[in-house]
Amino acid sequence: MAISAEKIKELLRKKFPQADIEIIDTAGDSNHYSATIATKEFRGKSRIEQHKLVYKALEGAMDGSNGILHALALQTKIK
Repeated sequence: MAISAEKIKELLRKKFPQADIEIIDTAGDSNHYSATIATKEFRGKSRIEQHKLVYKALEGAMDGSNGILHALALQTKIK
């Protein structure tokens, strides 16, 4: 299975409506992406907490063998 960059961005936008979000398909296969997300909602949170918020926003897309997103290189920033 695969997921589009637009769908990833849509899922993230629901959770982080004011964020700056950049999604790049790093392998051109709709399975390997990098994402940069900058939002004020990360303020006061550790990097691990920030990443957990992002994974939760993806609504199960990265959940093990059932996930439709295979790899996501994630960079979070405070806006």
